[in-house]
Amino acid sequence: MPRQFVTKLTDGEAVDEIYLASEKQLRPNRAGNLYLQMRCSDKTGSLTCMLWNADQRHYESFENGDFVRVKATAQLYNNNMQLILKSVQRVDQDTINQEDFQTKSDQDVDRLVRQVSEQLRQMTNPHLRSLAEVILIDEKLMDGLRRAPAGVKNHHAYAGGLLEHVASLMNAAAAIAPLYPEVDRDLLLMGAFLHDIGKLEELTYSPDFGYSDAGQLLGHLVLGVQILNLKIADAEKLSGVSFPELLAVRLQHMIVSHHGEPEFGSPKLPMTYEALVLHYLDNLDAKVASFRQLIAEDVTPSASWTTFNPQLGRKIYKKST
Repeated sequence: MPRQFVTKLTDGEAVDEIYLASEKQLRPNRAGNLYLQMRCSDKTGSLTCMLWNADQRHYESFENGDFVRVKATAQLYNNNMQLILKSVQRVDQDTINQEDFQTKSDQDVDRLVRQVSEQLRQMTNPHLRSLAEVILIDEKLMDGLRRAPAGVKNHHAYAGGLLEHVASLMNAAAAIAPLYPEVDRDLLLMGAFLHDIGKLEELTYSPDFGYSDAGQLLGHLVLGVQILNLKIADAEKLSGVSFPELLAVRLQHMIVSHHGEPEFGSPKLPMTYEALVLHYLDNLDAKVASFRQLIAEDVTPSASWTTFNPQLGRKIYKKST
């Protein structure tokens, strides 16, 4: 029997399949009765699952990150597919095919690393080149960049997604900088590379995507500044030259302001040319990636429009011609 991938399920379909479990909660309904809510995922995506009339025994029968066999019925609710569970049972991960759950960038990760490395090493600012060098030779950090998603649910939410997002931003930065003479090209490139570096410590991504304790308590903006400060200290040791204080502050500002507005998590608005450009390029790349993902995962593939997406507040037109 072919695998029942979550993005291929149809309304009313009987489901008997193994998925990766996450975000489990035991919740009361309006009548006070408990039900189990969780996310089930595979390499194609994830959806919400609910087991009615559940209890603590059901909740404790598996952990987030476990593989579970579910028997359920697929249900289209508010234009989103969900599973109404009949049973859920933990299975040994040694019995499953890991390839069914490894969502990866469809781009060549090694090529992206080479591309990013070349752009950084071609910068003319010697301080930024030294900073880039200590980052590029950090095997643990670069391995994390190869494997990390850019997010848990939103844009580039797959292994290698963060690197893909960073490479896309750096290409956009290199293309747009010549149009604005006021913009420091090297600073913009380095800011594009560093802006989400804190996600390496904010997110967990083995086997399921989630948030670390530090990620929950601090977030990737604070963690990113911490990583930057440590790497500046390493660059000073490598080069034997003090890193300019103002240059460090401008990089820190790009990290903390790249979300653009306080309501989106930025403690500061962009206040330099480079921070402003970075914010809009980051937002552009994230939105285009979100459109692409919504179209790919839409539950009505033959329709001209996707279903309404509450996060974006709109439907997306799918026809290219």
